[in-house]
Amino acid sequence: MTRLSKDQLANYHSEGFIKGGRILNASELTVLRQEIDQLIVSLPPRNRPENMPSAHYRNKYFCNLFLSQPLVDIAEQILGPDVALFTSYIISKRPKDGLAVNWHQDGAYFPITPMETFTLWLAVDDSDQENGCMKVIPGSHRKRNLLRHQVDLQSNTTLPLSLSKIDLTKSVDVELKAGEFSVHDVYLWHGSNVNHSSRRRCGITLKYIPTYVKIDRSFVAPTGFDWSGLRLYLARGHPGNVNDYVNRSRVSG
Repeated sequence: MTRLSKDQLANYHSEGFIKGGRILNASELTVLRQEIDQLIVSLPPRNRPENMPSAHYRNKYFCNLFLSQPLVDIAEQILGPDVALFTSYIISKRPKDGLAVNWHQDGAYFPITPMETFTLWLAVDDSDQENGCMKVIPGSHRKRNLLRHQVDLQSNTTLPLSLSKIDLTKSVDVELKAGEFSVHDVYLWHGSNVNHSSRRRCGITLKYIPTYVKIDRSFVAPTGFDWSGLRLYLARGHPGNVNDYVNRSRVSG
């Protein structure tokens, strides 16, 4: 069972994150890793694998996985019955020099109204303190406000936005085994360290939204993400009347 329990949902709302348990079995993980390995091999020269967005646009396997029942069940528990797949990022930290992720709030990147989304973090490899797992500040989401983020396009990190003056003594490691997942709130403060280990640390971040959420496609992102070309996929329920979907004609609800 991958659905979240009442206690897990309560902890998600109070702490801003929870570890949800195993969602992929060994054979499913093998296929997933093969697909990701192919993506990495096909990257242009000098492109690092820490931020590979929107793999589901061009790869049917990833699209089917991200729209699969276990993942969408979790999204429905958090967002309600009418759900769309919003974004996906594959973050693969290489051994020895895998880049850090600056402390940030996910909402700082998203031009959506209302700010209703969350992140489902799917562990492709074991993710632990040694190889740069995600770190969070429990409860930092409670004020429901986005803080001012610094922008540094030259920083040697995965993302160009960052929060400063974070009290890291309150941080918690979100360690996951391969095939497990976590979820965290869009306002939660989180980041991760450089991977100095001899092991890769690969994970996938998935964002879903309720179908009534509006998107400002004219937004110019410091990451360079093309919001005008965003493709939404109806995952479950009613499509609403504010968005278009790549797969709307194929979804029965």
